[in-house]
Amino acid sequence: MLATMENLALLDLSDDLASMILESAEADRYRVCLSQMTNSLQTQQRIKRLAKIKEQYDEVQRFGRYHPDYKEVNRLARQYKREVDMDEHVAAFRQAEMDLQSLLDEISFILAGAVSENIKVPTGNPFFETKSACSTGGCGSGGGGCGCSA
Repeated sequence: MLATMENLALLDLSDDLASMILESAEADRYRVCLSQMTNSLQTQQRIKRLAKIKEQYDEVQRFGRYHPDYKEVNRLARQYKREVDMDEHVAAFRQAEMDLQSLLDEISFILAGAVSENIKVPTGNPFFETKSACSTGGCGSGGGGCGCSA
């Protein structure tokens, strides 16, 4: 019975933490940037054009440079990708996404460290990898020495 009450208390606290994350500046900025990106007609046209050329690119890649449209499709794919990457709404969204992910990584790292130094937290963030318990420099280091499947 006591374990059940402790579990319920932990679940309540985790709900509180989730609410705090949802109310954070990072989460607010993420939602605003996502909305701006989704509602921008020009941005959405660029994304759709890139998706269409990606389909052509995949088809051309099946035949490689022997396909008659190989060079043109590759050129257009790079051009459209650059246009999407340089779009102000896409760039702002990606930055907001990275900021929110950094917050989540930091929270995961703190929670894991509070339980044990031996808990591995794969974050993909180089700022956290050197602090992890992995002797190889982090789960994301590719060595797999920590026992994970890196």
